[in-house]
Amino acid sequence: MTTLTIRKKLMTYLADADDSTVKAIYALLKNDILDENIKLTEEQMQILEEEHHLHITGQTRSYTRDEADQIIRGQRTF
Repeated sequence: MTTLTIRKKLMTYLADADDSTVKAIYALLKNDILDENIKLTEEQMQILEEEHHLHITGQTRSYTRDEADQIIRGQRTF
């Protein structure tokens, strides 16, 4: 699986994850997120902005936690 595919799956999952799950993931990544040395490239920012736009305009599908779990386990495709 490519990192681009993983990123898309994570963004989709986080969009619909419950608050406790989002907080737990944030706690795991907090130090990396707050590290000022980590910068997104222009290309990464463009991809993120495009994906965000597609999501908020309803052009991409969101998944429930159960659907995301099924996709992660390979029991469902997205």
